[in-house]
Amino acid sequence: MSVHKHGTSGPGCAGSCCLKVADLGVNFGNEEVLHDVSFHLHCGEIVALIGPNGAGKSSLFRTILGQIPYSGTIEFQRAGGDKTRPLIGYVPQSPSFDRGDPVSVFDFFSAAISKWPVFLPSPKKLRERVSQCLAQVHGEGLLDRRMGALSGGELQRVLLALALEPLPHILILDEPLSGVDVDGERQLLDMLDEIRTRFDLSILLSTHDFATLDQYADKVILLKSQVLKVGPPDEVLSSPEFQEVFHLALGKGGRK
Repeated sequence: MSVHKHGTSGPGCAGSCCLKVADLGVNFGNEEVLHDVSFHLHCGEIVALIGPNGAGKSSLFRTILGQIPYSGTIEFQRAGGDKTRPLIGYVPQSPSFDRGDPVSVFDFFSAAISKWPVFLPSPKKLRERVSQCLAQVHGEGLLDRRMGALSGGELQRVLLALALEPLPHILILDEPLSGVDVDGERQLLDMLDEIRTRFDLSILLSTHDFATLDQYADKVILLKSQVLKVGPPDEVLSSPEFQEVFHLALGKGGRK
């Protein structure tokens, strides 16, 4: 599965972009998937989207990416007041690869960013470009590894590197911690924090790992077809709305 890009890009125009969603509604036939969804993603902010399975998180992402029709408004504000549609980097949920697949990280990456046939010897400049892309996520050593042999954390690192080429204005990640071990989670979240700081990049991600929210998220959105609560992690995780949605008996700080 590939990482998708939506929008237009130009030199030096990445980062510094905010997103405003107001009164968003999505229907699939007679089924109402999302309604009255409103929130603001500020420039350089990491916002975590949480909610039970079927809450509409992936549908919200697809709507922002322009893949499905909606009611309400989605507005982007880039640096200098530019309101044209920005470049959005997107990492989909839980892509998987056959463990026996001979496709290497270089093959996968070069097929996405160039038209060079994978069955021909690779040009030195293309290998250098892919290596530089992987270096953005400290993944240079993965260049010749087989995609099917990567751990969950390594795979997310490769997909993140691809989502950053070219550098987007907004980065959206659908369950990036799924299938990643504890050490891999920490490394991935540290990288996201480093990337958003370096490029003033706005990041919207969904997660079921509530334990990391205090450390990495500036804001949390609790979604169940509509926004039930939005605010700092501690405020959302200790709220009655969170307790009701997840049927939890909460202790101090909203933890299980």
